[in-house]
Amino acid sequence: MKKRIALVFPGQGSQYVGMGKELCEASPAARRVFEKADQVLGFELSRLCFEGPQEELDDTINAQPAILTVSVACLEALKERFGPFGYLGAPSLVAGHSLGEFTALVAAGVLDFEDALKLVRERGRLMKESGEQRPGGMAAVVGLDDKTLEEVVEEAQAEGVVSVANANSPGQTVISGEHRALQRAMELAKARGAKLVQRLQVSIAAHSPLMQSASTRFDELLDRFQLRPPQVPLIANISGRALTTVEELRNELSQQLTRPVQWTRSVQEMVSHGVDTIVEVGPRQVLSGLIKRITPHAKPVPLTDAEVARLVAQAESEKEGSGI
Repeated sequence: MKKRIALVFPGQGSQYVGMGKELCEASPAARRVFEKADQVLGFELSRLCFEGPQEELDDTINAQPAILTVSVACLEALKERFGPFGYLGAPSLVAGHSLGEFTALVAAGVLDFEDALKLVRERGRLMKESGEQRPGGMAAVVGLDDKTLEEVVEEAQAEGVVSVANANSPGQTVISGEHRALQRAMELAKARGAKLVQRLQVSIAAHSPLMQSASTRFDELLDRFQLRPPQVPLIANISGRALTTVEELRNELSQQLTRPVQWTRSVQEMVSHGVDTIVEVGPRQVLSGLIKRITPHAKPVPLTDAEVARLVAQAESEKEGSGI
């Protein structure tokens, strides 16, 4: 019986200095992706990925296009060496976590890489600007059930804006909001028995109402770009449901910055569609661990940029050894 595969792509937090360098050395297709990114953005994104500095790479305005570029470079390297999805098999579904949803749009043929790159660069700029206008942050909470966390968030809202940002896996959630309200929610979560409450190293309150200004302006920008019907359905961050039309995708992207990422629901939806293998493609293994905690019914397979470089180099070596 043929495996049903989903391709998934990570978001911010998966970046690291040196990402893509080994891949570019192994794959002409990956090099072309980085060259295109440098050309479109007007600066050496490739150098930032390969050499850092880390602080500059971590800045959301740079991290977003960098992660997209590395993830697409992985896909193009695999296609060049093994044919269209030849190594993986054609996916039945695609999905991405937050920023990763834009990589999924490229993989599904909805957006060209160049357009996706322009969009995520501007997305990062708008999010950074919103963060400066309405400062906030994010925190991971591990070990609380959904009902208890909802009560914590509701009580903390007396101090300001705070909400659930990412439902990453059962018992692992990220909250997002204004500093005072976020701090109060963290204190309450600890008091209610959370195993871990940890502030994340981000300077913005993503997937919260604090991103409304960025969301409105991004929606206006998105209207100027052409989206094509997806070649394979995309599992949406907001609803965790399969989207198959341009109208559905536009609605998803117009709300994505202010609404929580329903990753647990998204993975469960993949399984309900018969997916038994979920391949994570991107700079670092981030989603595969979450997938293991969400379901025993689908095997996660991480394909980092380093692993793709290894596969491509190995295939090239075997080709040369056979005299082809």
